[in-house]
Amino acid sequence: MNNHVIRPFIVVFAVLGLLLTVRHFFVPKDFKVGDRGFMYSYHRKGSEKDWENVKVKYQSREYCADCHDENYKKIMASPHKIIQCENCHGPAVDHPDTIEKLPIDRSRELCERCHTKLDYPTSLRGQIKGIDPLRHYPQQECCACHNPHHPNLIDKKVAPNGH
Repeated sequence: MNNHVIRPFIVVFAVLGLLLTVRHFFVPKDFKVGDRGFMYSYHRKGSEKDWENVKVKYQSREYCADCHDENYKKIMASPHKIIQCENCHGPAVDHPDTIEKLPIDRSRELCERCHTKLDYPTSLRGQIKGIDPLRHYPQQECCACHNPHHPNLIDKKVAPNGH
């Protein structure tokens, strides 16, 4: 064979050899064939103790329901039932032990993530009731008129022109 054919093969084998050598030294020994066969996964037997010490930041909606039954029932009867409480209230990592009240994100941007009108006729996203954020009371928080726990009710006393 000519040199112009052999040289690329040498380069490819050298790079492959370098990658296998680096892998040998940097990939943990227990990151290999497991109980389910030859496959890589996010789970390593050697990291189980590490994960036992990790504090869970996000709880479930049911965790919130234990103390906030009234709001839980309102949310579960509303279109917002698909949204976890912590999407708006932040992680409940130390609540109620050290944090008396969770911070609430009342920004328009949070509501606009789902409620900006987008025309996606073949997607469920297009079925969500949307607004034009530039025309629908742009200087006002959504929570001033809408109760996120009961989003179909509008506070007519606060809403300009009764909405």
